[in-house]
Amino acid sequence: MDKVVHFELPADNVERAKKFYKEAFNWQIEDVPEMSYIIVRTTEVDNERMPKTPGAINGGMFKRGDMNNPVTSPTFSIDVANIDDAIKMIKNAGGLILKDKTAVGDMGFMAYFKDTEGNILSVWQGTKKK
Repeated sequence: MDKVVHFELPADNVERAKKFYKEAFNWQIEDVPEMSYIIVRTTEVDNERMPKTPGAINGGMFKRGDMNNPVTSPTFSIDVANIDDAIKMIKNAGGLILKDKTAVGDMGFMAYFKDTEGNILSVWQGTKKK
């Protein structure tokens, strides 16, 4: 089975949202200005920035409407072995690709899709060997 490995939170007011999640849940917030993105840590990470606690996930935040991003409400990312195969399978199952395979720095590749119920999610293929 492919696992959920990341979540994303779009925000109309990023500073307000960062403050809320830090104060309400004690999450660690880290700006990544060069990517117009904010890393959101909900759990401790190892030296490769992966969660130390099995089953825990971290995520990100961005200004709603930025980065040519189709996400308008919270979403999550599914880790896949091969993103090209996953895109084909999504299409064959009736899904719609909203943002095709895109490199995320040297970390991996992602693509946004809409499922048959109108939910927007993403698939992720990391570049590191498992």
